[in-house]
Amino acid sequence: MENIRKQLEVDFVCNKGSKRYYIQSAFAVPSSEKMKQEQNSLLRINDSFKKIIIMKDVPASWYTEEGVLVLGVYEFLLNENSMDN
Repeated sequence: MENIRKQLEVDFVCNKGSKRYYIQSAFAVPSSEKMKQEQNSLLRINDSFKKIIIMKDVPASWYTEEGVLVLGVYEFLLNENSMDN
């Protein structure tokens, strides 16, 4: 049996003072499988800093069951406090 190693990555890591944000960007997340895929690398980070997924069309920000904040790109760009909600 062949051993396959899959490397996971996070799109952006942002630091602001003592805060850190891990950000995954996705055009759309049309299924629960795609949401799991987008969250997977974020959830493997073992610290308490905020994990965020930014998508094109999100009418209002919300948190997944795993505690990941989901934001729309317009809210992210236009609301300077959007990541701290």
